[in-house]
Amino acid sequence: MAILSNPFVMEVPRKLTDEELVNAIRQDIVGELEAIHEYDAHVQATDNEDAKKVLSDIRDEEREHMGELLELLERLAPDEKGLHDEGREEVRAMLDKKSK
Repeated sequence: MAILSNPFVMEVPRKLTDEELVNAIRQDIVGELEAIHEYDAHVQATDNEDAKKVLSDIRDEEREHMGELLELLERLAPDEKGLHDEGREEVRAMLDKKSK
């Protein structure tokens, strides 16, 4: 969650290196996941249909942001994309074996 009490907390005194940018993008992904979790909890905690509709829409936008950030991360760190792809293939192989 963002720290709002200090408006200068997010200022960076210099340009990020590529490695620092990759780490910053990872942290941004964490923030999106936290937001998704919080909005979904709010949706589940109310019976107000208007609130559910708006909060669900916002939650889903956060999910899109996560996808955008993941794509950016994989472009900035191609080795990471390779590892993500390996993980996806491992899951597919496990689940395909299980379903047969």
